[in-house]
Amino acid sequence: MAEEGQRGGYSRLAGDEEVATASGGGGGDYDERKLRLLGYEPQLKRNLSLLSNFAVSFSIVSVLTGITTLFGTGLQFGGPATMVYGWPIAGAMTLVVGLAMAEICSAYPTSGGLYFWSARLCSHRRWGPFASWLTGWLITYSLAARAAHHTTTPHTVTRLTRRDLPSNSNLALLLSPARAQASERSAAMTWNKAPAADAEAGGGGDTGHARLRELGYKQELKRDLSVLSNFAFSFSIISVLTGITTLYNTGLSFGGPATMTFGWFVAGAFTMTVGLSMAEICSSFPTSGGLYYWSARLSGKRWAPFASWITGWFNIVGQWAVTTSVDFSLAQLIQVIILLSTGGNNGGGYMASKYVVIAFHAAILLSHAAINSLPITWLSFFGQFAAAWNMLGVFVLMIAVPTVATERASAKFVFTHFNTENNAGIHSNFYIFVLGLLMSQYTLTGYDASAHMTEETKNADRNGPIGIISAIGISIIVGWGYILGITFAVKDIPYLLNPENDAGGYAIAEVFYLAFKSRYGSGIGGIICLGIVAVAIYFCGMSSVTSNSRMAYAFSRDGAMPLSSVWHKVNKHEVPINAVWLSALISLCMALPSLGSLVAFQAMVSIATIGLYVAYALPILFRVTLARKHFVPGPFNLGRCGVAVGWAAVLWVATITVLFSLPVSYPVTKDTLNYTPVAVGGLFLLVLSSWLLSARHWFKGPITNLDG
Repeated sequence: MAEEGQRGGYSRLAGDEEVATASGGGGGDYDERKLRLLGYEPQLKRNLSLLSNFAVSFSIVSVLTGITTLFGTGLQFGGPATMVYGWPIAGAMTLVVGLAMAEICSAYPTSGGLYFWSARLCSHRRWGPFASWLTGWLITYSLAARAAHHTTTPHTVTRLTRRDLPSNSNLALLLSPARAQASERSAAMTWNKAPAADAEAGGGGDTGHARLRELGYKQELKRDLSVLSNFAFSFSIISVLTGITTLYNTGLSFGGPATMTFGWFVAGAFTMTVGLSMAEICSSFPTSGGLYYWSARLSGKRWAPFASWITGWFNIVGQWAVTTSVDFSLAQLIQVIILLSTGGNNGGGYMASKYVVIAFHAAILLSHAAINSLPITWLSFFGQFAAAWNMLGVFVLMIAVPTVATERASAKFVFTHFNTENNAGIHSNFYIFVLGLLMSQYTLTGYDASAHMTEETKNADRNGPIGIISAIGISIIVGWGYILGITFAVKDIPYLLNPENDAGGYAIAEVFYLAFKSRYGSGIGGIICLGIVAVAIYFCGMSSVTSNSRMAYAFSRDGAMPLSSVWHKVNKHEVPINAVWLSALISLCMALPSLGSLVAFQAMVSIATIGLYVAYALPILFRVTLARKHFVPGPFNLGRCGVAVGWAAVLWVATITVLFSLPVSYPVTKDTLNYTPVAVGGLFLLVLSSWLLSARHWFKGPITNLDG
């Protein structure tokens, strides 16, 4: 760790500070060397920041332009329903195309873009020239046609009943997807291949492997995950089907449709600031330790051990709490599925006892530990399948449920109805709205998994950040679609929340059940829909155990956990198997308080949101304060916007920590008290006490495990 390592535009810490040096000069030289490796001499002035680069694409996408000019088409073909539901569908799939292009762009950053990529990816000599020629001319003509198309705005706006757009406009619409498909086909050819060698790596070297050695660690885990697999783990843990389904009752109770519809974007926007800041740090320090390692490197030599200790324990306990809450939620959903399948709450259905539910929970955790004991190639497959299941599941449910329902809510109800009948004694609209945000914020957690998987991800300094940002972005899009689809099938909020209904007060289960029963006379279709959600929650728990185990592996590797030498061992498949089973066991133990009191259990689980976000915020806080002047970013960076985005992230976490600690019911009694501040405060006191009494004498922060 004492040695300085340099690579591209960033370097290792020397003591408590980073030295902003690079081989041959500043960060710009790295880009120029990269361009020369691709065969070009730098001729254009390299002066655009990340914000400027984004601004060019954002201005060309221009939602005002596209929606305005083709609003007539949307009205003609399906109208409002097509536009409202079609937008997240097209958006999600477009983001898939963008991710594929981003991966290739990272390997070949040249102005030629698509046509250059096609040449380099199409088996070189035989097909390269033809692929380049075809792609290049498709791009050229479609861009020209698109520009011409924009001049037809008056024509399309004033003649909505006709479909005779000028031929160049029609060609633009046809060729624009064609150029996207060309890049998508290229991506499919290289999705599992190593990216082009970087300027410093040489040959076929992996930038993540080289960077890990610079950070002081040897490669022990098998590095076999692609950017898609890295994204899949975070996306599966966020799992909008899991978070929204399990906390839909909270959303309905506090504000209802309006809070869920608009609050989702409020929480999503600020969550993205947290994700962007984490992605920037992850690009500089791509190690499985993630947050606690970042805190150590960003807080300076004096504070590194303490910062690392606090962040690490909040992170790992928060992750265990996430696994506990996810798998316990699945056990409860299985109970509801059994209840509805046997006649429902009002038809003599079987209501499982709390002991049966905890047995379900234990069986689920056992299976998750078994799956996570498999080689990483198997986990990669399960992770990608889980991401696909979550994506397709959202689309199926958001379309099927409101379509089947015989009675649907109006758009006015979905977008403007604000429910104040919460039976909690709270009458302030702002207070109600804030409490309703918990559904959204609880859902949008767990994306630090991409950071914890970086030691198993190819070119992790690039692909780790992509995994974090894309998981949040796609979740925001598909999650909003899911909320809209389900809420359009909502009619009677008090009945859905009533424990006397068929689903025992489980709101979404009742929505699904009633939608199919009202049309077909049987709720079996609704039970099948709940099965789709149950599988998604299962995969969420599986990915959560994966992330937990990597964090436990890294934390024990640095000697921070009791019996550290046991937990960081890897088996012959290069899997930290002891850490896997430890994570499953602790998550089971954290669920046991539910046998005595659900209030105690909810206090434990509250750490899943607030505790985890505190861990997210600490390294970002150090980045914008103690490390503001000496932080040297990796390949992904926010440029001059980094500090502003970081402060927005820190302030948001501070805000939700206070807001989610407020009482959720009045008058406050021992049964209605919000135990979140007690649980989080108790965790802080426990971690601080262990530091003062013991750890400060022996824990020195991250340590190298390199030989010699």
